[in-house]
Amino acid sequence: MRVSVFGLGYVGSVSAACFARAGHEVVGVDLSLDKVERINAGTSPVVEPGLDALIGQLVRAGRLRATVAADEALADAEMAVICVGTPGCANGRLEVDALVRVAQSIGAAARGRAEGLTVVLRSTVLPGTTEQVLLPQLESAAEGGCRFRVAVNPEFMREGSSLQDFAQPPFTLVGSADAAAVAAVRSLYAGVTAPFMHTDLRSAEMVKYVSNAFHALKVCFANEVGDLCQALGANATEVMRVFLADRKLSISEAYLRPGFAFGGSCLPKDLRALLYAARREDLFPPLLGAILPANEAQVASGLAAVLATGKRRVGLLGLAFKAQTDDLRESPLVRLAEALIGKGCELRILDPNVAIARLVGANRRYIAEQIPHIAPLMCATVDELLAHAEVLVVGNPDENAARALAQAGPDHVVVDLTRGAGDRAAASHAA
Repeated sequence: MRVSVFGLGYVGSVSAACFARAGHEVVGVDLSLDKVERINAGTSPVVEPGLDALIGQLVRAGRLRATVAADEALADAEMAVICVGTPGCANGRLEVDALVRVAQSIGAAARGRAEGLTVVLRSTVLPGTTEQVLLPQLESAAEGGCRFRVAVNPEFMREGSSLQDFAQPPFTLVGSADAAAVAAVRSLYAGVTAPFMHTDLRSAEMVKYVSNAFHALKVCFANEVGDLCQALGANATEVMRVFLADRKLSISEAYLRPGFAFGGSCLPKDLRALLYAARREDLFPPLLGAILPANEAQVASGLAAVLATGKRRVGLLGLAFKAQTDDLRESPLVRLAEALIGKGCELRILDPNVAIARLVGANRRYIAEQIPHIAPLMCATVDELLAHAEVLVVGNPDENAARALAQAGPDHVVVDLTRGAGDRAAASHAA
């Protein structure tokens, strides 16, 4: 394809060179005459291993050049790829001035274009930016004279290894509701051997932030573990070597599913023990110390969501700390149930596993001694719960939740603490 790349900083220079290396005819665009002249002279405007030589080779081959004029770059282009910077202010707010200027220049240059134009945003932006900033600026500047097909295509490149990362990314991601834009981006990356993933605009914008936040989280976690290991006499390198060997739970998809708070006999207790040991050594790891308060915030949020319905008769689906168990130890659903009772709600609960535990299970003493006021609130069937409840609260996604959601009437308000897992359970049950 004939591609114009707007912004010749780090991401733009690398992307332009790699698109040209893949066989596309690329024109880079930047307001900086110095960057443009460097590209046209066959040198890189940024320091990146291998990029200088690659740009020189591509310029000599006639597949890559640069200009300061958007009109010139878009004269024959089939696609415009935006790679301008989105720096952050001291309070975290993104500066999108450069994006606005580029969108306006693209829109003006595309005015009267009969065949339309695919515009791909590669810059890192918060969810909603494409719809609320990019597209309106394009359409306003074009004065209705061009149809724009927009897509989001975040980059996942690391400085120092960007050429390799471009060729071998974890996946190629495109966010768009326009099938033609998705097809165009797929063609752009035809030579890249990586899974091609398609999602909506806002999800694609968000993925980059989630990735970077998790990377930052991992760095801080490893550093706090290193501090604790040193204080407690353990070998941090050896601890992490063994930890990283667990690809079933530790380094995997396990636990990385949005839902409700954690509980049970292990996670809360062991976190407290680790934090106690840290304090004993005069260490106060802020990341580890924030986990339990963050977990409690999920319970508070769930309580607020139920109370916000303004209804008093509540049916809670699940009481154990997770589905398919009778374990009530440190269950966030128990804490939620007690909070709802304290707020004056008329609560009923369905959890057959816990009902059995009242008679013979290991939790019998716990129920009798710790939460005797909750035991009489247990329902025996979905029908009994539905007959009572104005609000259905999905705490554990299981077959009971699926059945309750399937049988719920139009007057039932559903609060799904599992963030859609209840709906998925219902769909699976129906199938």
